Amino acid sequence: MDLDEYAFELPEEQIAQHPLKSRDASRLLRLDRSSGAISGEHRVHELPELLSPGDLLVVNATQVLSARLLGQKASGGRAEALLMGADPSGQPRTYRALIRSGGRLRVGLKFTFTHEEASLEAELIALHTDGEATLLFAGAQDPLSMGEAPLPPYIQKARPTENGPEQRAEDLERYQTVYARAPGAIAAPTAGLHLTRPLLETLASADIGYAEVILHVGAGTFRPLSEESLRLGTLHSEHYQLPEDTAEAIERTRAKGGRVIAVGTTTTRVLEARATDAGGVRPGEGQTDLFIRPGDRFRVVDGLMTNFHLPRSSLLLLVAAFAGQAPVMAAYRHAVQSGYRFYSYGDAMLIV
Repeated sequence: MDLDEYAFELPEEQIAQHPLKSRDASRLLRLDRSSGAISGEHRVHELPELLSPGDLLVVNATQVLSARLLGQKASGGRAEALLMGADPSGQPRTYRALIRSGGRLRVGLKFTFTHEEASLEAELIALHTDGEATLLFAGAQDPLSMGEAPLPPYIQKARPTENGPEQRAEDLERYQTVYARAPGAIAAPTAGLHLTRPLLETLASADIGYAEVILHVGAGTFRPLSEESLRLGTLHSEHYQLPEDTAEAIERTRAKGGRVIAVGTTTTRVLEARATDAGGVRPGEGQTDLFIRPGDRFRVVDGLMTNFHLPRSSLLLLVAAFAGQAPVMAAYRHAVQSGYRFYSYGDAMLIV
C-alpha cells in the first residue's frame, strides 16, 4: 500500500483551533457513495433532510477523560502526562501514561502536576517498550480531577498562550459529545461533536433512529500509522461495547429497509468488528484491533458521517475503504479549495 496516495496539502489556517459557537453549524460536505460525486454542501443541522425516514444513526457514547496533566519534574523543567487509565498491574494509584518532558525518562523521576491551586506528586516507577510509562501518584486525590481535555498535538502546539481558565472550560465542554456516558477515552470521537440534543430530537421526529456503541479511543489515535500495522493489518487494540438493544435496533432497521448510518470511524470499527454475514451485528464487549483498509467489505455500515482526517492516517484509509480512494481524495481537495475547517474541531462529511 502506498500511503502517498492518501497525502494532501492543507494550509495551516484551515486546521480548526476552536469549535464553532454552535456545534451543528459546521459545514457538511455530502459525498455520493455510489457515484463518487460531491452532491451538495450543507450544514450539520440539515442532517434530518439529508437522511431518510427509517434510517438509524449509531453513535459512540464514550466519555473523554480529563487525562492531560501539566506540571514539572522535581529536577526542573516542564512536564506533561497523558493518562491512559489504571495500570494493568492493579497496584493502587498507578496509571499508564505517555510523558513529554525535556531529557531522557528513567525510573525514579519525580513530578509535580498542578491545576489551579492544587498540586499532586507522582513518581515514574516503570518504563515500557511501547513508549508508555507507569506513574505512581501520592495522596488520595484523583489525578483525573486535575486534568485538562487531552487535545490533539496540532491544537496544543498552535495555542501555547491560550490556556487560561475560560479556554480550559470551553475545551472540557466542547471536546466531549452531548451524549457521552461511559468514561474511558483519551480522544474524542470527533464526528459526534457536531450533534446537539435539539438536533437529535429533530432526527427522532423525522423517524430517524438512534443507537449507541462504546469504543474507548486510545493512545494510538495520536500516533502515526506504523509499518507494523501495515504489515500485520491490525491497529492498536481498544475496548468496545455493543449493547443488545443496539443490535436489535440494527436488525429492525434492516427489516424495514432502512440504512445504518455510523457517526464516526470509531463507531464504524465497532459495528464492522461485530458484523454478521447477514448484515446484522452480534452484541458483546471486548477488545478490537480491526484495521479497515481499501479493499475491505463493509457488512453493516451503509452511510458514514465523519470529520476530515490527517493525511496518511488509518482513519483516512477507513473512509477511502468506504467510498473509494479517488472520490475521497477528490472530496478532500474540494474541501481544501473551499476553505473547510479540518480535524477535531473542524467540519464534517456525510457519505451516503
